[in-house]
Amino acid sequence: MNLLDAPAGTPLRIVDLAGGESVRRRLLALGFHKGDVVALDGKAIFRGPLLVRNCTSDTTVALGRGVALKVLVEPVHEPS
Repeated sequence: MNLLDAPAGTPLRIVDLAGGESVRRRLLALGFHKGDVVALDGKAIFRGPLLVRNCTSDTTVALGRGVALKVLVEPVHEPS
């Protein structure tokens, strides 16, 4: 699933950074790497940006919806 469809507050692992080279380079510069654990902090109403918290580097970034579509994630299943 992509980051736009992900549930808020759930830990997610970045599986792939899709899109062109410039999008991938921008995401890497913002600190989003394959294998990092992120969580969706909130979605703005009326098609605004998403607040994404990178749990690995402890940073929060606002991503546009077009860029969030290119971040492919999977839920993190922690052993109980």
